[in-house]
Amino acid sequence: MSKLHPALFLGHGSPMLAIEPSRYGAAWQELGRTLPRPRAILAVSAHWYIRGSAVTAQSQPRPIHDFYGFPPALYAVQYPAPGDPQLAARVAELLAPTAVRLDEEWGLDHGTWSVLRHLYPDADIPVVQLSIDARLSGPQHYALAQRLAPLRDEGVLVLGSGNVVHNLRMLQFDAAAAAPAWAKDFNAAVRAAVQGGRHAQLAAYESLDAGAAMSVPTPEHYLPLLYVLALQRPGEIAGMPLDGIELGAISMLCVQLGGA
Repeated sequence: MSKLHPALFLGHGSPMLAIEPSRYGAAWQELGRTLPRPRAILAVSAHWYIRGSAVTAQSQPRPIHDFYGFPPALYAVQYPAPGDPQLAARVAELLAPTAVRLDEEWGLDHGTWSVLRHLYPDADIPVVQLSIDARLSGPQHYALAQRLAPLRDEGVLVLGSGNVVHNLRMLQFDAAAAAPAWAKDFNAAVRAAVQGGRHAQLAAYESLDAGAAMSVPTPEHYLPLLYVLALQRPGEIAGMPLDGIELGAISMLCVQLGGA
């Protein structure tokens, strides 16, 4: 593949967005219709946050319903996309000398399939998931992700799935309530830093804005953003086609490289 393929970070929000109509699902569907069709997808989801690096290597990864207390219809959702053992091996090769385990047990968690069923509803594009190593700092994740850059030249969509602001303890269920200042300010600071290409600040997100501690109480939902930004080429514009703060504490910001 000679054409540079897009990379995409999506704020995935509630698992219910997988089955409920929303402006977010509609926007993801439109992205799937307009982006160049990838030969495969490498997903980095907030919900595979472990000690160490691993990549799914099955030919048919299972969908994982990794949530509790939701309606039966959500647990019935399937996303039978094939895996791609060759891509898994390629990811391990690119990330060397970091040891990457070829995993046969994990599958596609809801951070991956809840958005992919909108982007590519036919589930006919191979999908591989890469874990997020809980031992690494933001700058270390950014440096690791930079090694994946050749995948954009090989027809692979690198998809980060998380949320820039994600604090479940601070959710507001009053639809009329305004998002708190800490959430709005941190989300705006991230947007400005993305627009300015200030990747070092974004990697060291703890000091990016005063709202960081409340917006990112744990890092797993923020870190997938770095796996996309690390692939930005010199002179390439980062688009942000979708944004919003839901329930006062979940940012739905989307960042798109290429494909515009």
